[in-house]
Amino acid sequence: MNLLIHGYGAMGQIVEEVAHTQNLNVAAIVSPAGGEHPTSLRDVEADIDVVIDFSNPALLDDVLAYGKANKVPLVIATTGFSEAELAKIEEASREIPIFQSYNTSYGIALLKQLLDQLVPLTLGYDIEVIEAHHRKKVDAPSGTAELLASAIEAKRDVTPVYDRTPRREAREANELGMHSVRGGTIFGEHTVLFAGDDEMLELKHTALSKRVFANWALAAAATILDRPAGLYNLTNLYEEATHVTHKRL
Repeated sequence: MNLLIHGYGAMGQIVEEVAHTQNLNVAAIVSPAGGEHPTSLRDVEADIDVVIDFSNPALLDDVLAYGKANKVPLVIATTGFSEAELAKIEEASREIPIFQSYNTSYGIALLKQLLDQLVPLTLGYDIEVIEAHHRKKVDAPSGTAELLASAIEAKRDVTPVYDRTPRREAREANELGMHSVRGGTIFGEHTVLFAGDDEMLELKHTALSKRVFANWALAAAATILDRPAGLYNLTNLYEEATHVTHKRL
C-alpha cells in the first residue's frame, strides 16, 4: 500500500520507521509544523492508498477533505477531539472508511473488552480511572481515559468527576473519578481501579514504547483498505488487525 503520514512529530517519525521495517511504502509525508516535508495535504502529488494521521485536532477539516476528495481511507490516531469534531468524523465516514481511536494498541482493545464483562459485576465497587503520560502531553485526561470511561458508563450508571478539589464531601456511589498524572517521559499508563469494602481490584495497561501505537496503526491501515465506508475502531476491527499484525511480525 502507498502510505501517507500526516503529522511528523514523534509519532509520525516512529510510524515511518516501523513502516520501513515492515517493507511498507511511505509514499508521502506531510509535516504541518514545517521542515523538509510538505506542510499541506494540498501539496501531495503521489497516489495514496491510505492516510495515517498523528497530527492535531485543528487539522481535522483538512484531513477529512483530503480523504473524501480522493476517496482514500483514513486512520485517525490524533487525540483531543471535541464532540463536534467527532461528529464531523462520523459524518465523513458515510463516504469513506475511517478508523478512529484515541489509542491504537491492541492491549487497550482487550482492556475495553474486559471492562464490558467486568463492570456489570461490580455494582458494590467504586471505580476510578487513573492515567499517566509524559510531561509534553497537552490534553488531560487522555483520550484513552475518556474511551475507558465511556466503556464504563455504557455498563453502569456513573458520572465522571474530573476535579474534587472544590468539594468538601464524601464520594457519591455513582461517581467515576478521573485522574491525570503528567511527568517525565511516560509513554502511557491507564489503570481502572475497583475499590470495594476491604479489597481492591485493578486493570492496568502500560505502553512500554510508542512503537506499539505505530504497529497497530499500520495494522489498522492495512485492514481498512478493503472495507466499505463506515466508522471503525479497535472494537470492531481488532480481530482482523490482530491477524495482519501477527502475520507481519
